[in-house]
Amino acid sequence: MATSPRAVRPTPLIRARNQRFVQDLLKLQRAAQTINSTLDLDELIKKIVDEVAVSFGCVETSIWLLDEFTNEMVLSGVRGCTTYTDCGARLKIGEQGMIGHVASTGVTRYAPDVSLDPYYHACEHETSSELDIPLKIGSKVIGVFSAAHHSIDGFPADQRHLLEALCGHIALAVQNARAFSRERDERERMSREAQEARFIQQSLLPKSSPFVPGVVFEAVSVPAGEVGGDWYDYIDLGDNRWGIVLADVSGKGMGAALLMSATRGILRSLATTSQSPAEVLSRLNCVLKDDFPSGRYVTMIYGIFDAAGRTFTFANAGHPHPVFVHEGQAELINGESGLPLGLAASVYHDQTIALQHGAKLLFYSDGISEASDADDHEFGSARIREHMLRDGSSAESLLRAASEHSYCGEPCDDATVIVLRCTKTG
Repeated sequence: MATSPRAVRPTPLIRARNQRFVQDLLKLQRAAQTINSTLDLDELIKKIVDEVAVSFGCVETSIWLLDEFTNEMVLSGVRGCTTYTDCGARLKIGEQGMIGHVASTGVTRYAPDVSLDPYYHACEHETSSELDIPLKIGSKVIGVFSAAHHSIDGFPADQRHLLEALCGHIALAVQNARAFSRERDERERMSREAQEARFIQQSLLPKSSPFVPGVVFEAVSVPAGEVGGDWYDYIDLGDNRWGIVLADVSGKGMGAALLMSATRGILRSLATTSQSPAEVLSRLNCVLKDDFPSGRYVTMIYGIFDAAGRTFTFANAGHPHPVFVHEGQAELINGESGLPLGLAASVYHDQTIALQHGAKLLFYSDGISEASDADDHEFGSARIREHMLRDGSSAESLLRAASEHSYCGEPCDDATVIVLRCTKTG
């Protein structure tokens, strides 16, 4: 009668080894979870050296990262070392210690007895064995992970394999953290530059409105981003005359702001040497159409307010038509408009409005009229005229009404409003 073979029971030594391997796997899992818990490079490295030191009973753990500019290894995180207590120490690749050797060869080096290893440089007197593993992305070494143990042959083969697997995770985590840090630094740099550009652009706007008895000047301008392409200005022309301009460069952001800044400088120089608004726009257009990049242009209303005669003479270069409020009516001034500035040769025409007691004159950019709700219905000129007929309407109240109409809850485009209000006849 045949008998079944008896099962071979594992020896106590094998059981202990298997149990230790399972425990090491759990340690590896915890370490991997720790590695994946942050994108901050300094915090990441600190967590790694602490977790491995505690989990595997190391005398010392450290991470050295490659400085590509000097071709040196830089201590970026350490635990348990009295020689290097602070980060920033440097080692020459291929010249200094096991770490320098591993960085040069890209191959793990294990010294079960450091006293017998020719590359070992003494550090902690309790160190008996050391394991140095390259941190690699593809074939490129980006760093070295080092662990020291107080026992001879303190890192058995299966544990070394697990730590090498862990170092694959560490290398990828370091690469991701570095990329995140670079992107964060770039975002912060761009944010600082945008804030500085906004400050500069705001400084180009009028610090105060003209002082004209019986006339109130109101203006508000809000860019869609940090900077924008809208601009308004008051230019003192002498003899109780003021140049008033509202302009809008196509596009948004830094590019529009740069073009607007250039336009401002040219217009200000032309305003004091030209006889009429139409002449100013014609001469300005001649400059911009040769200098502006293809497809970029400026819409603009430029006019001269004569405080003594209470008249406003203006020319329009493709800008939304002004609104004139008087005697209980609000009407668009649909005068002839030339092409936007910077596109092609064009002819511009002057138009004059007499401003009597109680009259209001409104200029605005298309960020007001084209503000759209969720159904893509624009705020439009009809709502603008209706709003300006209300008691207490102002530049601020019109901007607020357009923002409330917009699906954004705020201007989705650069938005600017100027209101001239005659409180008495001159």
